[in-house]
Amino acid sequence: MAEDTLSALDPTASKPNSRLRFDQRILLLALAAGFPAAVVALLLLWTGDYTPKVQWTLTVFLVGVWTGCSFSVRHRVVLPLQTLSNLLAALRESDFSIRARGASGDDPLGAVMLEVNVLASTLHDQRLGALEAGALLRTVMVEIDVAVFTFDGGQTLRLVNRAGERILAQPAEQLLGRTATELGLGACLAGQSPRIEDVAFPGASGRWEVRRTTFRQGGRPHQLLVLADVSRPLRDEERQAWQRLIRVIGHEINNSLAPIKSIAGSLESILSRYTGADDPRFRSDPDTLDDMKRGLAVIAARSDSLSRFTTAYARLAKLPAPRVDTVNVPELVRRIAGVETRLPIHVADSPDVQIRADPDQLEQLLINLVHNAADAALQTGGAVTVSWKREGRGFELWIDDEGSGLTNASNLFVPFFTTKPGGSGIGLVLSRQIAEAHGGTLTLENRAEQRGCRAYLRLPV
Repeated sequence: MAEDTLSALDPTASKPNSRLRFDQRILLLALAAGFPAAVVALLLLWTGDYTPKVQWTLTVFLVGVWTGCSFSVRHRVVLPLQTLSNLLAALRESDFSIRARGASGDDPLGAVMLEVNVLASTLHDQRLGALEAGALLRTVMVEIDVAVFTFDGGQTLRLVNRAGERILAQPAEQLLGRTATELGLGACLAGQSPRIEDVAFPGASGRWEVRRTTFRQGGRPHQLLVLADVSRPLRDEERQAWQRLIRVIGHEINNSLAPIKSIAGSLESILSRYTGADDPRFRSDPDTLDDMKRGLAVIAARSDSLSRFTTAYARLAKLPAPRVDTVNVPELVRRIAGVETRLPIHVADSPDVQIRADPDQLEQLLINLVHNAADAALQTGGAVTVSWKREGRGFELWIDDEGSGLTNASNLFVPFFTTKPGGSGIGLVLSRQIAEAHGGTLTLENRAEQRGCRAYLRLPV
C-alpha cells in the first residue's frame, strides 16, 4: 500500500537508478525555458543574409549565454539548499554555532534562513540550560549524603554516586555493569517502598530508609534506588540528649557532693578531737563511735567515687573534633598490643597502611576495643587477634576475641550500660563517637565461624 502511494506520487520512485537529482532537474528546466528562444534566434540567424563569420560568432554567443544562464539558475537554487542542508546537519550534530549569512524576512528564502538561525539560537539556549542542569545534578549527586543507584531493566547498575561507593566500599569503576544481586542490593529492589530496615553493607551498616521508583531512559524502564542512613541522625539526637543530661546531672551532683564531702570531713575531725580528749559521752558506748567513723568514711569514699564517675561521663559530652594527621596503622596497633599485659595480643600479617585520622582519639578507640576483647578472652582462656586491610576508598580493622560472645547486642552502645562489675559503660559509646567523628562506623557482632565476638571499625581513606 505504501509502495503504491509512493509510486503514484512519483513515477520514478520505483526506478532509483533512472531518477534525476534535484540539481539536474533544475538545470534541465532552465535549459528547456531558454530552448525555444535559442532555437528561433538560431533559425533567424542561419536563414538570414549573414556572413558565416557573423553566424558562427552569434551562434557561439547565444549558446554560451543560454547555457551560462541555465547553470547560473541551477547554482542560485541549489546553493541556498546546500546551505540549509549544512545548517540542519550541524543542528543534528548538536553544533549550534553555525548561522546563515544574509538572512532576512524580505523574501521567502531569506525568511527560511532566518527561521533556521532562530531555531539554532533556541536549541543553543536549551542545550546550555540542559548542560547547566546536568552539571548541577551531577554535583548534587556527588555531594549528597544519600546513596543513589540506577539500574536498567536487567537490574544492572548504570549509575552510582559517591555515597553509594562508600557504603559498598568500592569505586564506581568496579561497580558499574554488575547486577543488583552481585552487589548485595537485590533485596532493596523488592518489597514495598518506602520502608526502614536494618541492612549491613561492606562499607556501612545500620538502619536505612529504602526508597525505590521507576523512570524511563531511552524508552526503556529503569529503577532508581535511594538509601538514606537514618541510624546516624537518630544516634546524633540520642547523643545530644544524653550529653545534655550528663551536663545537668553532673552539675547537680557536683554541687551536692562538695558540701557532703566537706561536712563529712568536718564531722570526722570533730570526732577525732572528742576521742583524743577521752570524752565521757563516748566512754560508755565505744561501738557508737566506731560506727560513726565508719559511716563518715563510707560517705567520703562514695563521694569521691561518685565524683570520679561524673567526671568520666563528662568526657563524652566534651569530646573535641578530630585533629587529623597521618597515622601508621601497623605501628599504632603494635604499640597498643604491647599495652595489654594480661594476655598476648596476636597481630595478623596485614598490609602497611597509612590513614588520615586523629592519632590520640584513634589510639583511645583501639585501646578500648582491645581491652574489651581481652576481658572476654580471659573468661574462656581464648586469644585476641587484630587484623586490618584497605579496600577501595575505605579502611577496615577488626578485632576478634574467643570469648563467650554477645548476649544482648542491642544495649552495647547505650550510655551507662555495662555487663562488667567495675565497668562505667562509656568505653564503647566513646569509641563509636570517635569513629563517627571520623566519618566511619563501629559495629560489634558475634563471629559466625566460631565462638567469640568481632569488633569492626570502618573509616574512609
